[in-house]
Amino acid sequence: MVAPTFPLRRASLLLALPLATLFAGCDMLGIETPGMANAKKEAEGKAIGAACRHAVRSLEDCYNSNPRVSKAAIFEGWREMDEYMRENEIEGMPAAPPAPPAPPPEEVILPPSTPSAAPSPAAGPAMTPGTSAAPTGAIALPPRPNLAPPR
Repeated sequence: MVAPTFPLRRASLLLALPLATLFAGCDMLGIETPGMANAKKEAEGKAIGAACRHAVRSLEDCYNSNPRVSKAAIFEGWREMDEYMRENEIEGMPAAPPAPPAPPPEEVILPPSTPSAAPSPAAGPAMTPGTSAAPTGAIALPPRPNLAPPR
């Protein structure tokens, strides 16, 4: 007795057709393939190289500031931008030099004061009502405002 293969083939064909259609549309769904990822990295490297050339930066500076990007892609973008700028007589736009870092604030350390060396309140600065004298090393804050709601 021969097993019927025709209905089984028809069922598998009917099942495979929608799956093939589904997988064919993966590019339209935004699923990134390895080829697309490589093309994107290559394009980013070229853009970085072109920006470095336009900013009048050397290749070495560009390589050092972008260690994760392919050096070949950076060079390709730099070379293409160099050719374009020479053909169209475009001047480079050097980036403004970075501002020097601000010097750290100096810390002033005062020797500890002794109670006998502390000036008397009468000899000290005039105190306004509502303020208190700050201990040595502390910051005097203004009095708190009345935050209670009006009655």
